[in-house]
Amino acid sequence: MAIDNEDRAFWLALNRVKGLGPVGQRKLLDAFPSIKEIFSADAHALKASGLKEKSINAICQPDWEGVEADMLWLDSPQHHLVTIASDEYPLLLREIPDPPVVLFAHGCLQVLKSIQIGIVGSRNPDAAGRKLADEFARELVYAGATVTSGLALGIDGCSHQGALAAGGHTIAVTGNGLDMIYPARHKALAEKIVDRGILVSEFSPGTKPIPANFPRRNRIISGMSTGVLVIQAACRSGSLITARYAMEQGREVFAIPGSIHNPLAKGCHALIRQGAKLVESVEDIVEELGSLVTVVMGENVTEETGQKIAQGKEALDADYKVLLDSMAYDPISIDRLIELTGLTIDSVSSMLLILELRGLVVSQAGGVYIRAN
Repeated sequence: MAIDNEDRAFWLALNRVKGLGPVGQRKLLDAFPSIKEIFSADAHALKASGLKEKSINAICQPDWEGVEADMLWLDSPQHHLVTIASDEYPLLLREIPDPPVVLFAHGCLQVLKSIQIGIVGSRNPDAAGRKLADEFARELVYAGATVTSGLALGIDGCSHQGALAAGGHTIAVTGNGLDMIYPARHKALAEKIVDRGILVSEFSPGTKPIPANFPRRNRIISGMSTGVLVIQAACRSGSLITARYAMEQGREVFAIPGSIHNPLAKGCHALIRQGAKLVESVEDIVEELGSLVTVVMGENVTEETGQKIAQGKEALDADYKVLLDSMAYDPISIDRLIELTGLTIDSVSSMLLILELRGLVVSQAGGVYIRAN
């Protein structure tokens, strides 16, 4: 549903009402026939809707200067305002207890309606964690999913990059206004995401990336996603907040285990004890992707999507089979495996890591591998 300029101004004004969060905004929308009538209501009617004096004053005296700044940002190419009443609003996000009533977006709007898997994890992962994020993101793209994450350093960034490298779509949800990129070192990555995906925020342009914004950002990542994968998370990690939201929202949570001596694995182990699905390979997610999508998205799943998921799984299985068939029970180097399979060094390295985690391959001194018994 298209929004005319007058309605758009009122949506932006509602988003800027102080002391009124998503739940309060949703109640107002339910209480009045239209967005315009909220701002034409008198103080008595607004008070009857349960509003406090601070919010009533903010509605009676809207921040039109801020709204004008928002409208100026929206005038740029590929800048969008998506309201909860819009056809473009993500289907799953609308169903959570506290959906944002507006989303600012920069990029390819149609990606918001795609099937998404969230990937989150440590901002300071080790080399194995980075490879896992890249590998899982690539293979999820091959399986027909869009990778959604938070543009943070570490696992988030690796996940976005893996999805883009695989030629797929990715969504970055930020904890600040989209007039700036945070962290700044991800500016180039954000530009690539705009070309193949979309940047999303519920925060008006000009909003700084303060700590209180990131839990709100996390509920959107999980809310838009069919399932959430956690890769390397300490016990007090922000990724666990995203996982908790996912569980509360009825989403599947996947977690990759690690060494009991690795502090980056402790958060994932805690999630597994709480009911998250233990993941040893991307196949563990791909095998469930079709049924998860059907359960959560119901009739919105198309035959084309189902075929893409199936084809992605076949391609995934084929590559791993080629690699394993090229290995014997004698040591073999990565260079030789690249020569035999025709796969890239990045693909072979990532696949060997996954196969080692599954116990199908053993690494030995000197950078060589053998098949496990």
